[in-house]
Amino acid sequence: MPQTVRSARQHSLRFTIILAAWAAVAFPACSSRPPEPLQLDGNLLTVYNSTPQEWSDVSIFLNTYYRVVVPRIAAHGQFRAPLDVFVEAYGRRFDFARTQVRAVRLTATLPDGKPLTVDKQFQVGGLAGALGGKK
Repeated sequence: MPQTVRSARQHSLRFTIILAAWAAVAFPACSSRPPEPLQLDGNLLTVYNSTPQEWSDVSIFLNTYYRVVVPRIAAHGQFRAPLDVFVEAYGRRFDFARTQVRAVRLTATLPDGKPLTVDKQFQVGGLAGALGGKK
């Protein structure tokens, strides 16, 4: 193989590597996804409103029975609450140490009066998750 062909291939390979490295650094920054709206971290629930609209009359339900009410969550804002502030109809608080979180649902009203509902998506674990079953 002549020296000029080998040199051209090496130059082309270097250019490809540099271009791939630049794309790996540049493009993820441009395509950052908004955070998941409902995030659980231990005993803390964080609600992210990554939309350009304010959410008003916000109710957040934990396991269907426990609830917390927030007057509003601003556009691009967030709300945080420990799970033990969620209360059910008879005044009992959610006990994080003894109760598993199975469902989280947010309901709110958008500025145009339309309702908004957001459900937290949980990963199915155990045998059901391995076999593709639904929770």
